[in-house]
Amino acid sequence: MKPSRDKRRDNRPPRPGPRGAEQRASRDERLDATRPAERIAAREPRQPETPRVTGRREGELPAENLPLILEVAPNENYALLDSGGGEKLEQYGPYRIVRPEGQAIWQRALPAREWERADAIFTGDTDEEGIGRWRFPRVPLGETWPMRHDGIDYLGRFTSFRHVGIFPEQASHWDHMAGLIAAAKRPVRVLNLFGYTGLASLVAAKAGAEVTHVDASKKAIGWARENQEKARLTDKPIRWIVEDAMKFAEREERRGSRYDIILFDPPAYGRGPKGEVWQLFDDLPAMADLCRSILSPRPLAVVLTAYSIRASFFAIHALMRDTFAGMGGKVESGELVIREESAGRALSTSLFSRWVGQ
Repeated sequence: MKPSRDKRRDNRPPRPGPRGAEQRASRDERLDATRPAERIAAREPRQPETPRVTGRREGELPAENLPLILEVAPNENYALLDSGGGEKLEQYGPYRIVRPEGQAIWQRALPAREWERADAIFTGDTDEEGIGRWRFPRVPLGETWPMRHDGIDYLGRFTSFRHVGIFPEQASHWDHMAGLIAAAKRPVRVLNLFGYTGLASLVAAKAGAEVTHVDASKKAIGWARENQEKARLTDKPIRWIVEDAMKFAEREERRGSRYDIILFDPPAYGRGPKGEVWQLFDDLPAMADLCRSILSPRPLAVVLTAYSIRASFFAIHALMRDTFAGMGGKVESGELVIREESAGRALSTSLFSRWVGQ
């Protein structure tokens, strides 16, 4: 599934390691191995070869629906068992996992003995991109383990950045996208930008779409291909591309390539495979405008998810309505949340805004 996305930290760059430049270089290399890897803080703004000039679109603004809270409930494959005291207790397939969760400022509902049954506990730096390690208090576990979503098999994975390659809250977007593809009753092309380990791409392909999956991390693309094999979907039309998302979208615009559904889930900070710098508040307007420009004549949806930012969903809602002015349809914005099993509390994981065609 798709990164918690344990995300609501501020938008400061990660701190450099204590050993200066050598430490930072080593860390950058490790960061390149996983989705949080793309979230390397940059000290200089993105410098595109030809800066994209965007103006406010003319035309009537799309209808709106907000706030929309999209909720994932506990199921046989994933459950938020409990949370509190700055941590969360989750069940991922066969494993019970404890990870930091800054938003869990309330008290735990389950007794300590339930937390002590954890198979894996993340320790170390609690920043979103901070490097730490996993402790296995019961028995040593391998790097990966089997998971399933809606009949799609894939692999969970312990990374050094407390993420596990799975983002359960994204299931709400996946189900919505699959419904649009099925209802279209025609060939549908999907573009998944900042695609990470590929669950959204696999859901789209299984639903019958032709998919282009783009991520700046070569290792993340490798994991996505591994998930495709695990899911037995190697016969489905998916293009896996290691590329800076902005550069790829600009190239698709020049080529005249068009898509019916676009997903983009950008980091607060990031770096492309050739050192391209991404900063969310600087680059998001241009990226949203690019997404509009590469939509097909009969577009279905554009879905933006935002993690790790200090902003209200009203900000990205206004951006999306302005971007899709004159195109009709509707912009829906709000938060993705996971419903806790123990006390029924809702844990917010991210903001989102999506334009849905008529």
